[in-house]
Amino acid sequence: MKTSQRRPEILRYTAFSADPAGGNPAGVVLDATGLTDAAQLAIAAELGYSETAFLTAPPARFAGRDRAYTVRYFSPRAEVSFCGHATIATAIAYAERHGPGELLLATPAGTVPVTVTSVADGTLRATLTSVEPAVRDAAEDDVDEALQALGWSRADLDPELPPRIGYAGAHHLILAARTRARLADLAYDFERLKELMTALDLTTVQLVWRESATVFHVRDPFPVGGVVEDPATGAAAAAFGAYARELGLVPEESALLLHQGADMGRPGELWVELHAGDPRVRVSGTGTRIPEPGTRREGAPHPGSAL
Repeated sequence: MKTSQRRPEILRYTAFSADPAGGNPAGVVLDATGLTDAAQLAIAAELGYSETAFLTAPPARFAGRDRAYTVRYFSPRAEVSFCGHATIATAIAYAERHGPGELLLATPAGTVPVTVTSVADGTLRATLTSVEPAVRDAAEDDVDEALQALGWSRADLDPELPPRIGYAGAHHLILAARTRARLADLAYDFERLKELMTALDLTTVQLVWRESATVFHVRDPFPVGGVVEDPATGAAAAAFGAYARELGLVPEESALLLHQGADMGRPGELWVELHAGDPRVRVSGTGTRIPEPGTRREGAPHPGSAL
């Protein structure tokens, strides 16, 4: 006998901003029990956000653990191994219903603990702890191809922040701009960059400009997810924290502030913490619920919407 799948509650949250008009929107399904892969992909495509997170029962290794779940992430076109902003959004959505505290998430990339706290004004703040990161050299030919797709030249790069591929659950090519103006002027060959990223198994290309020793501005093209640009990228922020530590750009104990989304009209703030003796990277941010469609002015999709 055939049975129809139930329609789950689909929430819309933004991460890395307390303003619904800022940060990075994500879909959140707190109970995805029984949803097939195709159904999850269809929901992600329907929402059009860069990622949607789906929670289900935890794996057997989490037996007896409270507030433990399996989570999967889908872009409008494919499943991704890890998504930082959807993790932050999910944790805040969960905390609004069950209270602040600890969550333990089994992601396709590994185990990710998340802590949600309430700050003085009642705003919820979530902190994820990444899987163990890694940083490796980027092949010169691959860097040249990325620059050509972006319309950049070698002269546009900051020589003190060399290209690398960083990983903290997903792979990101990190390219540092010499000037803020270069970072602000982003118009790239979508298909060409997508082809390179697919070949290298990259989730985003993280473009960085260093304002000071601990403050950076970042942008993340995401053509492999069907999105021109991601407004705030927690997984890339974690990879960048590992990059900054690996290159000795910051002390072993550091707190970095990453500004992202301002050039898209969706400003957000991502805090990155590095702790001595712990290779993992912590990424923190606020978040809030986005009004349901029909309760706000509708128009063209936000700049991070899927194509």
